[in-house]
Amino acid sequence: MRALPKIDRGGSMERLWAPWRMEYIINDKPSGCIFCSAETSERDRERLILHRTPLSFVMMNRYPYTNGHLLVAPYRHTADLNELDEAEMLDLFATVRLCRNALQSTASPQGFNIGINLGRAAGAGVDEHLHLHIVPRWNGDTNFMSVLDDVRVMPENLITTYERLEPVFAAIRGTDNISRPL
Repeated sequence: MRALPKIDRGGSMERLWAPWRMEYIINDKPSGCIFCSAETSERDRERLILHRTPLSFVMMNRYPYTNGHLLVAPYRHTADLNELDEAEMLDLFATVRLCRNALQSTASPQGFNIGINLGRAAGAGVDEHLHLHIVPRWNGDTNFMSVLDDVRVMPENLITTYERLEPVFAAIRGTDNISRPL
């Protein structure tokens, strides 16, 4: 594949402003597994956790491919799909379906990428704790920015997306009789 030529901008550098990134830069990074640190519900909004079942939970991806990129993870710390029992497998995929439905009702995507990256070589950013990705997609959501500069343009910040999705998951919690673990 041939590299694209650089565009001469007369010596000026293009700037893409992302002031919300400063929070990530200056804050302490969590130690340990990001999924295991989410076992208690006391800081769900801060951790961008939208929903909990007895066996798994839904978390927004802090580094999304598109707005609404969700992660579903079991509470059990494992990277091995074979270590999950039948109840955990059923719960994970029922929760994936719930996420897909919540995203469809709030954002009307035209498609979804749903998958698991098992191992670092397969693209897993967190390879020690199995998790599923639910990525809503729209026609044209991949644009020149990703192709030319490996940059993604996010039209909505994470908290705004959280605030749009949280009431949908709250309504689901009110009807599914699933208790939230402490």
